[in-house]
Amino acid sequence: MENAVKNTTKPKLMLIIGATGGIGKAVAEAAFKHGWKIRALTRRSDPATILKGTEVEIEWVQGDGMSAEDVLRAARGVDCIVHAANPPKYKNWRGLALPMLANAIAAAKANDARLILPGNIYNFGADAWPLLSEASPQNPATRKGKVRVEMEQMMQQAARQGARMMVVRAGDFFGGHGPSSWFAALMVSPGKPLSSVIFPGNKTIGHAWAYLPDLGETITRLAAIEKNLAAFEVFHFGGHWTPNAVEMAESIRRASGNPKLPIRSLHWPIIFLVSPFVGFLREMLEMRYLWQVPLRLDNRKLVSTLGQEPHTMLDEAVKRSLQELVCI
Repeated sequence: MENAVKNTTKPKLMLIIGATGGIGKAVAEAAFKHGWKIRALTRRSDPATILKGTEVEIEWVQGDGMSAEDVLRAARGVDCIVHAANPPKYKNWRGLALPMLANAIAAAKANDARLILPGNIYNFGADAWPLLSEASPQNPATRKGKVRVEMEQMMQQAARQGARMMVVRAGDFFGGHGPSSWFAALMVSPGKPLSSVIFPGNKTIGHAWAYLPDLGETITRLAAIEKNLAAFEVFHFGGHWTPNAVEMAESIRRASGNPKLPIRSLHWPIIFLVSPFVGFLREMLEMRYLWQVPLRLDNRKLVSTLGQEPHTMLDEAVKRSLQELVCI
């Protein structure tokens, strides 16, 4: 009788910083399905409730992304670090985002691990339209955009010093767990039945969207082949491009089953008046340009690398998101 050959391959270990956020949760779910062991750094006392209802097994490590010691302790022995943490409620963006990333970079270097940053299009100003390649000029006109450019520059510098860094840029997030997105924080009201849809943009101008499960799957697939890639890599995730941006609102209407569900325009003059007193509205106002110019991400490099981009059809993605947000 032939002896059975045992598979002794050790599962790869991924550390997710920010696993309780929208993109962190999506990466955790995708990576776990692909056989990764998942570890997560969190400040929450009850983090497991955030992933309630999923089958993801996570080793939770109590700690703070602002603590270099905590991040280094959580990263011990990992193969990959996904840095998906953002300053809460956009407060003190530069004072928090840069030190947190610096700690993640140091931990990646110490463990010879690839660091992956889920990026966005804040790096690009209104002058970059219409099609954004990974090498398009970055002239951000916003505070958050300038910080994003600085973050990527930090990663480039680390790569020049021998570390392995990757940025995956995407459009506006949407999904069942993305509380600070335009989709969940403005267009619909989580936990409430749909009575209308708020639309913030010009109906004739295109807009880029990223369905979180598709983005999480993309990052996981890139993580699996990261050792075959350059020391510093940037990929653009195409996601869902709506040439007429109101198509997202129309998709929400279709998902509701009510073809006459009202689509209401956002009253920007009111936002101007109230924004000095409401932090989230100030952030919305700063990023309004994303609804005034068509900024589309060119994903040809990503498709060439992976063969295809993970993609859920828009209506299906929207329906799943609204179900998870308890809107339908």
